[in-house]
Amino acid sequence: MEQAIKGYQWLIKDPDKFGGKPIIKGTRFTVSFILSCLAENMSYEEIIQEYSEFPRESVPEILKFASEVTDIPDVAA
Repeated sequence: MEQAIKGYQWLIKDPDKFGGKPIIKGTRFTVSFILSCLAENMSYEEIIQEYSEFPRESVPEILKFASEVTDIPDVAA
């Protein structure tokens, strides 16, 4: 069952998909996958060209989510 991640419009979790990892709503992209693409210097256009479309508006949320998660004291970053 999909559930929204509080404070985010585009990020959801579903225990039946990707082991409950955060994903972008309406896609099969995990947040970690998009982060790894961005870390490899791929642009939004390159990601959609190589894989599939996803909402451009979700990119700032993905970065904000990563920032918040790595600020949690118990997360090794």
